[in-house]
Amino acid sequence: MADGAPEDRTAPIEVAAPTAPASGGVPASAGPGGSPASAPGPGPEVAAPGPEVAPPGPEVAAPAPGPEALAAPPDEVDIGRRRFFRQLASDVFQATATVVGAANVLQQTSMQAASAILDPDAAFAGTTAPAGAIGVGATGAAGSAATAARPAPTGFRTAFRLGEDSLILVDQRRLPGELHEIECRTGADVAWAIREMVVRGAPAIGQSAAYGLSLTATRVADLKPYARAATIRAAGSALRLARPTAINLAWAVDRMLVRLEVVDATTEDGAVIAAAMRAEADAICAEATRDHGLLAEHGLALLPRPLDRPVRVLTHCNTGPLACGQFGTALGVVQAAVHAGREIHVHVDETRPYLQGARLTAWELEQAGVPYTLAADAAAGAMLASGRIDAVLVGADRIAANGDTANKIGTYPLAVLAAHHGVPFYVCAPLNSVDLATPEGGGITIEERAASEVLAFAGTRVAPPGATAWNPAFDVTPAGLISAIVTEAGALVPPFGPALEAAVTARRRADAEATSSEGVAPTLDPVVTARRRADAEAAATHEAAPDPETATATDPVAATATVAD
Repeated sequence: MADGAPEDRTAPIEVAAPTAPASGGVPASAGPGGSPASAPGPGPEVAAPGPEVAPPGPEVAAPAPGPEALAAPPDEVDIGRRRFFRQLASDVFQATATVVGAANVLQQTSMQAASAILDPDAAFAGTTAPAGAIGVGATGAAGSAATAARPAPTGFRTAFRLGEDSLILVDQRRLPGELHEIECRTGADVAWAIREMVVRGAPAIGQSAAYGLSLTATRVADLKPYARAATIRAAGSALRLARPTAINLAWAVDRMLVRLEVVDATTEDGAVIAAAMRAEADAICAEATRDHGLLAEHGLALLPRPLDRPVRVLTHCNTGPLACGQFGTALGVVQAAVHAGREIHVHVDETRPYLQGARLTAWELEQAGVPYTLAADAAAGAMLASGRIDAVLVGADRIAANGDTANKIGTYPLAVLAAHHGVPFYVCAPLNSVDLATPEGGGITIEERAASEVLAFAGTRVAPPGATAWNPAFDVTPAGLISAIVTEAGALVPPFGPALEAAVTARRRADAEATSSEGVAPTLDPVVTARRRADAEAAATHEAAPDPETATATDPVAATATVAD
């Protein structure tokens, strides 16, 4: 540092009490309504290598502070340049740490966290529930007598909502016991939240990453052009590497960065660039809601219609609103069945070791009033053999060009069992989960997570002290075991290679036609999007710089996207 003084890495974080349950669509911007934590946390520490906290244990780390939390430099120092290098160094470090492994990541103890437990009566009445703040000390341990006395959360929840200048995430590690929210103010904050599984599910992390980059763009709007672009790209690198398997994450980040390049080529106005990136994030979120709704309708058409009983489906991991943003993919099919008045019973795999099925899917079904039965993963074979299942519905984190599908670990053996017993196995995923650049499943990078998630259960170690563990987060299901891949374009059937290529091509063609008649439309190919937008934005910028609010409100994608419910 120029002045030789240590940086002030202390800052409070505000976490709002949850608002009324949402019914779908793009989250409305709303300012935080909860109580901020008042006591500052300690400065940053470098954590010694060690296991991650196993879910859903009590420890929560706070996100790294954004530029506003850093100490102000002396007047004679170029403030913009100093902010730029500090933020760039932080984002590059986080990106590198992601590759090295979570055990070596900077211990996030420099900010406060707060917790708010949903008051069902207040939430459904549209009022704000009182928040109980939980202080986080140097070790990250949190606790509160008031929290223990509050009821378990209830009501429909999306994975995130928008604050005035932040993204507020439901901490999915704490469900179903607590509805804890973490506020992210920068792309680096969101990258940490994705890596630590505060938010998870391929579509939800893609949408969160888009908003994270939008937040960074807003925060650096007043920097010089070279500094602004480099900072945003550094945040993009941190986000893209946070979880390598989910293609939606890389797709969303690439699309946002292409938007940056196009707008940056036409204007040096940071506010205009920030508004354009916010409009792009809104569009990504709106498109996901629309596409998942269409997907759910196509999936509903595949479900059997028993005459004298509910249709019985088996699902693995979590594919509802918490994982997908607003609607859901595989669990969206279940929602569509309920909305259509169909009787349905959902059998839910626990989904070890992180228990997304037991903690999240079961909770979402409970809130929706959908009958369900929880079973251990190892019980799936007996369940299928007994004839208790009519169809298996799963999501996808990445689909290769030939149809091989990466999904939560345990999906592959489930597909083998379903094929053996003649039960249809449906993969439910939007087309932006398709990776045509990866020919087959062997080319998909599989994330490996901390051994502690296997060695412990619900935060309590169950294995001997000397035990080791292998913990891949995903496995790959060969295309030959999949009955259909359900997308917003319809249910695709084998051979999947030609079907997937045709569906993606048709989507691009439809986008091109929409562009010619309505203006700029979304696309699966961010480069194509960039070319379409370039001419229109260049012409508009030469005439007059658009108003940020107008640029957001009149974005043709966000304005024309429909919400499926």
